[in-house]
Amino acid sequence: MPQDDSAHAKLLNQERRKVGRRKTFRRNEDQAREQTGITRTHKLHALLELGQLIALDLQLNDMLLQISQKACEVMKAERCSIFLYDPHTNELWSTIALGMGGEVIRIPSNAGLAGYCFQTGEIINLEDAYTDERFNKQVDSKTGYRTQSVLCIPLFTRGGLRLGVIQLLNKKDGFFKKDDETFLQTFGNNASVFIEMAQLQKARVDALEESRKDLERLNRAKSKALDHLSHELRTPLAVIQGNIRLFKRKVQAFKPPLIKEEIFGLLEKNLNRLSEMQIETDKIIRTYQEVETKPSSERFDSHRSIHSGSLSLFPFMEHLLEGIKKRAGHREVQIVLDGRKDLVLYIDPKILEEIAEGLIKNAIENTPDEGEIRIILENKGQWVQLKVMDFGIGITKENQRHLFDGLFHTQDTELYTSKKPYDFGAGGKGLDLLQIKTYGQRFGFDISEASQRCLYLPTDSDLCPGKISECPHCREREDCFNSGGSTFCLTFTND
Repeated sequence: MPQDDSAHAKLLNQERRKVGRRKTFRRNEDQAREQTGITRTHKLHALLELGQLIALDLQLNDMLLQISQKACEVMKAERCSIFLYDPHTNELWSTIALGMGGEVIRIPSNAGLAGYCFQTGEIINLEDAYTDERFNKQVDSKTGYRTQSVLCIPLFTRGGLRLGVIQLLNKKDGFFKKDDETFLQTFGNNASVFIEMAQLQKARVDALEESRKDLERLNRAKSKALDHLSHELRTPLAVIQGNIRLFKRKVQAFKPPLIKEEIFGLLEKNLNRLSEMQIETDKIIRTYQEVETKPSSERFDSHRSIHSGSLSLFPFMEHLLEGIKKRAGHREVQIVLDGRKDLVLYIDPKILEEIAEGLIKNAIENTPDEGEIRIILENKGQWVQLKVMDFGIGITKENQRHLFDGLFHTQDTELYTSKKPYDFGAGGKGLDLLQIKTYGQRFGFDISEASQRCLYLPTDSDLCPGKISECPHCREREDCFNSGGSTFCLTFTND
């Protein structure tokens, strides 16, 4: 019996050990499955995080850095390089090589493992890079780094074009496996979308920057040309004016005069127009030159330095309108001043007078007789606004784009004739608005415009009779008021 008991106990212990081993095995299997699940979940989260990290940031270099860091983290690699293809040089380049000090790397598009992967589109997975003849050992010799395992996959655009490669070096816990290849392909596909978007965005920004530089060069050339023209006009105009006055005195000494007085009047009138244009152009050029050479902070400090104290806006505009109404007394246009009476501005009165009169004069010249112009003073938070609203012929959409360019008039060239200031359709040279724009850049205020072309005059070639009661389309003044008009708004900071 004792022997039987001993044998039974031995068998029982053996069975218990078997059960224990089976439990341990199952536990190890469960742990392995759990670890696999954790790893897959971590990788899925990495894909989601990749989109969250870079979806709102299309700066290419920053994006490549984030992609490389995330790839190293998830794949447990020591280093990551992203090589992008440069079609202009037929090279692969990278500014992102984690652990390489961020140096710019450029290699021929067919060189090394990266070049082979890029050219063939094949995945490269090596346990020991030194056993592969495609591996360039000189990089390790130069950097002192020892490359062991390598995983390199190609990157493609959404259209299937070759974009570059992503390369991982030295997996920390062994070698790169098949699962690593599968995940890195998925990771690379997602990353490629963002990289392509960033490249397109960079190309657009670069193109815009180049266009801006071209415009600056053209603008400087235009300014120099206008400056030269203005300077060259000044002397001959003065000489011609002097000679005409001398010639006029000599001719008028004859009885009867050899030349009629009206001819001299016409000559002097047109010479005066050229002289005024030269003076206005010269003033605008000088203002532009100051805007271009001074930083905005200095311009605004200059603006503050010329303040002569606070200016009560409503009484100032009342006084200004008295003079304007006298100069436009030959016109049947009603001018109404409305709005806040307690507004204060800190601006040189001479500057404000010049720009306000220019806008009002422009409004009068575009408003037919029996029409109306409204001057509105408003307060918008920290801003003070001066609006000049007319109910005239309005401006076409095409012309609105060029209003502030200068030397541009909104009438059809064939219809353009010179008239007296404040006449309907007098057709200025476009310098008033250009000057206001340059003053705004210099003294820190904004000018904006909104306009609707008269419904009955859709093009520049359509003529307004110049008086509402003579318009075949308008039975009452309100018909004209509702058909079109323009509003120019000056916005000043009130500090």
